[in-house]
Amino acid sequence: MQGNRQPRVRSGNQPHPAPAMKPAGRGAWAHSRAALDRLEKLLRCSRCNIFGLRPVDYADSENMKSLLLLPEKKESSSTSHCSVVNTGQRRDGPLVLIGSGLSSEQQKMLSELATILKAKKCAEFDGTVTHVIVPGDTVQSTLKCMLGILSGCWILKFEWVKACLQSKECEQEEKYEIPEGPQKSRLNREQLLPKLFDGCYFYLGGTFKHHPKDNLIKLVAAGGGQILIRKPKPDSDVTQTINTVAYHAKPDSDQRFCTQYIIYEDLSNHRPERVRQGKVWMAPSSWFIDCVMSFELLPLDN
Repeated sequence: MQGNRQPRVRSGNQPHPAPAMKPAGRGAWAHSRAALDRLEKLLRCSRCNIFGLRPVDYADSENMKSLLLLPEKKESSSTSHCSVVNTGQRRDGPLVLIGSGLSSEQQKMLSELATILKAKKCAEFDGTVTHVIVPGDTVQSTLKCMLGILSGCWILKFEWVKACLQSKECEQEEKYEIPEGPQKSRLNREQLLPKLFDGCYFYLGGTFKHHPKDNLIKLVAAGGGQILIRKPKPDSDVTQTINTVAYHAKPDSDQRFCTQYIIYEDLSNHRPERVRQGKVWMAPSSWFIDCVMSFELLPLDN
């Protein structure tokens, strides 16, 4: 019935239940203290929500505001081994490995490692993947690798596989992690921050050959964005009065207020009429891919 319908919540902003507290007994205080520390860390986050507001903007007392504005405590950068214990990965789940761009010999070695670590090795990317292994020292624009970045997985050099095979145990990932975009995404997930395309909508215009449209749709979904069926109208009052902002855009840029993108294939001979008006901007598919690889809403050329 209509009266029993639950309010819809945007993707990337689904509320999570508070952690259960042990009522009494040994370790109860430690458990509650850890929960409070975690809550404090989330509230201290200085980034804005989809309406451009910070936690401090919602504080209803001067004491609460002063607490939220205190400098955040520095935490140790050391982390435990593997996804079984890492905050950002599935704590209680198994390691799930997938290779991207590996040779047949490297795939064989990855399968051997999965057996030693009692991990699962996937052929296709899905939501259970925890580690994406690439052959070299740089990130690749393969679908598996980009889905791994947007999902906050470990993106590791193949040297990690060799090191694990040599020691017969799971080696610490940080030493073998691909820096910049992949690392930024993993840390973003560990801090429970919104996904890259949170608050963004995409209309895919025309045909796409270099990166097929189906792949782009998967990337939009993995990044927390949404696909528009109809091309947005820049002169529409409905479009321009949407009051959400792009979470991962630079706070001091005009792009922060742009939430609807018309994506076109820039490798084709066809060049659509340029659109850059308020909430609606036009962008080439190469910009979209670069955003994924760097895990950042990159500035668009004027």
